[in-house]
Amino acid sequence: MNQMPLTVRRAIEVTGLFFLGWIIVLGRDLLAPLLVAFFISIMLLPIYRFFHKRKFPDAVAIGISLLVLIVILAGIVWFFTSQMRILIEDFPTIQKNVMKHLTTLSEWIGSKTPFSTEEQTSFVKEQSNNLFTYAGNLLGGVAGGVTGTLVFLGLLPIYIFLLLFYKNLLLRFIFLWFPRDQHEKVEETLSEMQVIIKSYLFGLLIQITYMTILLGGLLMLIGIKHALLIGIIFAFLNLIPYVGALLGNIIGVLLTLSSSEELWPVVAVLGTIAAVQFLDNNILMPRIVGSKVKINALATIVGVIVGGEIAGITGMFLSLPVIAMLKVVFDRTEQFKQWGVLFGDERPGLSPMAIPVLRWDTKAVRRQLERENDIEPTDASDNPEDKKKE
Repeated sequence: MNQMPLTVRRAIEVTGLFFLGWIIVLGRDLLAPLLVAFFISIMLLPIYRFFHKRKFPDAVAIGISLLVLIVILAGIVWFFTSQMRILIEDFPTIQKNVMKHLTTLSEWIGSKTPFSTEEQTSFVKEQSNNLFTYAGNLLGGVAGGVTGTLVFLGLLPIYIFLLLFYKNLLLRFIFLWFPRDQHEKVEETLSEMQVIIKSYLFGLLIQITYMTILLGGLLMLIGIKHALLIGIIFAFLNLIPYVGALLGNIIGVLLTLSSSEELWPVVAVLGTIAAVQFLDNNILMPRIVGSKVKINALATIVGVIVGGEIAGITGMFLSLPVIAMLKVVFDRTEQFKQWGVLFGDERPGLSPMAIPVLRWDTKAVRRQLERENDIEPTDASDNPEDKKKE
């Protein structure tokens, strides 16, 4: 049988990716909670296995694991709502400070531009009316969004329970897709995906905790109001690569401006966030996560945008672990290795146009690029084709 031409194979791959994306968009309301449940169930596996080894029935071990999850989530929700209650109690002061800042800004604009205070007031009123109209229309959509959120939260524990209960059946289903001679590679891929997801998600939990304590504690020492609220909001938004940190800075500045009559706290907040983020990105997070997979910035940003378009905030949070999972699969599949290279951070220092060896898919080249980019080597087994090329 003649082998399929390479151009035809690539065209089929791109077409398949298009239809896969189309299916994901159409089924996002089903897939988003299922994917979240899948990641959470992997995090709960150590708890489940602890009780399962002690001869607890499967249903009981899973129920205890879900109870631990509910307690943790309830603690986070209680902490966040308590901080929001403090913010609401300070609303009269916030309103007063906002008016003072707006007056100062109006006077500065009047001194620098030909617009009078009356013209500025008229403009603000006009925009306020437009804003209220927009907010009214938005509230109609929020009602439907609340219903969707309640359905999402209702399905989540059911999905988690069923994924843990039927995990062996699902694993058997996966293995039956592949011939026997590939089962060892499939087992290796599944194990590595589990390690990567667990290290990433547990790392995020640790990151949320120390970012809230570190950032909130430092801002409290400086004397910033609502320091813990700023800390927890920034810690959660920081989970969204690149975009989240920018939103966290904006919200931190707005909360500080509305709670203070002076401008120096804004500079203090921005400086503290920058210092904590530098410490997180360069020292703490790399040591905590310790993943063997590094995703390049281009793939991360595109993944966050695509995830946001498909499933909103949930998709933005899930984008990075999904890309990491896909990279593990692509790296171990001969047909899709080029996509693994596209997602990865194994950046050659020299151009493949000038150095032909960089065009080859060999184990030696991959190891060299991993060393140059300070990436832990994968555990992929040697391929016969690699050995021939080397």
